[in-house]
Amino acid sequence: MGVPTVFVRLTGCPLRCGYCDTTHAFQGGRWLGLAEIASAVAAYPTRHVCVTGGEPLAQKACQALLSALCDAGYDVALETSGALDVAEVDARVARIVDVKTPGSGEAGRNLWANLGLLGERDEVKFVLLDEADYRWAAGIQAQYRIAERCEVLFSPVHGRLAARDLAEWILRDGLPVRMQVQLHKLLWGEEQGR
Repeated sequence: MGVPTVFVRLTGCPLRCGYCDTTHAFQGGRWLGLAEIASAVAAYPTRHVCVTGGEPLAQKACQALLSALCDAGYDVALETSGALDVAEVDARVARIVDVKTPGSGEAGRNLWANLGLLGERDEVKFVLLDEADYRWAAGIQAQYRIAERCEVLFSPVHGRLAARDLAEWILRDGLPVRMQVQLHKLLWGEEQGR
């Protein structure tokens, strides 16, 4: 958070989280080839690129895009729902796996084997709707010992869970997690395209 980053948002997602704030990415967009995407990314003065969605791994060319961006010298991250296998993702890519909580309505879609594939460059993110989600996520983090393997992020659902409440719970329980807020919403509100 806070590092200037180019976001490449791919269309399509097989999940329907109840609090999704990117429903515009379910369909539409425009078709671009790898060279067109690389050219668009190169127009920005940063070396950080995040490929996200929707669910980027649902797109057949996602793996090729990730590798092409790495080959071009970018520091590349992939934000994925955690419902699709991350085993074949280019080893140079930082994988950010969003474990779906019960409050999302999609917890049954988590591919738990993904957690065992992660390393120190990767992150696991829990988007939390309420204190029940927080307690569930704390239990999953402990059960899978995720913080021993990679960074763990707890993020409140914007407009539904107060960031201060989440911060107080984390401090109260001494969890080995980092709190994350959607900085772009704090800076620019609900505007799209930032």
